[in-house]
Amino acid sequence: MTRRINPYGQHPDLVKPLIDFATTVQAMLEPSLMELVKIRASQINACAYCLRMHTTEARAMGESEERIYMLDAWRESGLYSERERAALGWTEALTQLSPHGVPDEARMALAATFTEEEQVKLTLMIVAINGFNRINVGFGITDRTPLPRKAA
Repeated sequence: MTRRINPYGQHPDLVKPLIDFATTVQAMLEPSLMELVKIRASQINACAYCLRMHTTEARAMGESEERIYMLDAWRESGLYSERERAALGWTEALTQLSPHGVPDEARMALAATFTEEEQVKLTLMIVAINGFNRINVGFGITDRTPLPRKAA
């Protein structure tokens, strides 16, 4: 097995702007919605580290176990609001880009429930979590990797 690189420790000066960007974007929409988006993108990308981190954070915010468990089947579930469903559809469309672009139905659902400003903010969060997913999966950062400690 090859030695794993820790990109966060190897080049913290390069990774910090991505962390700062994600932190800024996180505060722009409802925290519970942002966690659902991060969990869904992390499920699609099979990022065990981000799944552990964001399910832990969602629970700490009061998210129910049932909604976390059902997130992979959100279309078939009645547990999510119209706004959450639009955000989850947009998350899937941007995380799994099609050669034919983003489906019109995802764009229309987003426009029906989010202002233009909110659409940009949500899109930026999806970009950020996909970036972290790709860093973590690429460098083999797993659910066994210790989570960062929160500042007191």
